[in-house]
Amino acid sequence: MSAQARLHVSPTGSLLEAARECEADVFWRWYGNTREEIDLEYGPYEDASVFLAVTDSDGDVVAAMRLLRPGGSAGLKTLHDIGGAPWYADGTRAAAAAGLTLTSTWEVATVSSRRRLGSQGLRHSFALYHALGAIARVNAMTDFVAVLDDRVRRLLDSVGLVTRPIPGTRPGPYLGSPSSTPVFANVNTMLRAQRRDHPESFALVTVGTGLDGVAVPPDSEFRIAPAADSIPYSWTAPGALV
Repeated sequence: MSAQARLHVSPTGSLLEAARECEADVFWRWYGNTREEIDLEYGPYEDASVFLAVTDSDGDVVAAMRLLRPGGSAGLKTLHDIGGAPWYADGTRAAAAAGLTLTSTWEVATVSSRRRLGSQGLRHSFALYHALGAIARVNAMTDFVAVLDDRVRRLLDSVGLVTRPIPGTRPGPYLGSPSSTPVFANVNTMLRAQRRDHPESFALVTVGTGLDGVAVPPDSEFRIAPAADSIPYSWTAPGALV
């Protein structure tokens, strides 16, 4: 079998570090965020963080996604952050208005894809979106939240993964992005609409029938333990006193 790209769920060791480096490199390029700033922002959510990674035929991480599972000690970052500038929204009320089931709501915290030409780069992104759908299915995810840069949101919209603004929010500057929107989606509603309105994207991204050249693990590898069952993570902000 020829070498091909590969999708990894919950990588560990050097592969996890490579996924973090991919996240940091992409966020530096697009938003000017340093690795230290990313660690500061997401450190309180480490006990809930789950990474996905796509490696190319050389084994290099070319795309990564950070998810936050329910049950983390700090909650969901999106619902916390909308309480500050530029939204000043009440996260608890906003979640209730959106009809979120918080015990089964996840967060798409970061999406990172290195520059690749043509369909190869898109395939890497689509592999991440496929993994998100697989995790939703296997782990009974009902909803997800995110703060999406307009560019990323447009890409998701283009393949039928359509999100809605969290009640009380609008596009605004966020962590170096000039325009990002806090969003939510009910997974079943979103995927039914995708299958109806974007059947080719549903087959390619959600079912995965068109992910030629990407090795996808079996469903059993997409099962993720709840954050409450994970080993607590001891986190210290960069430069803070221990």
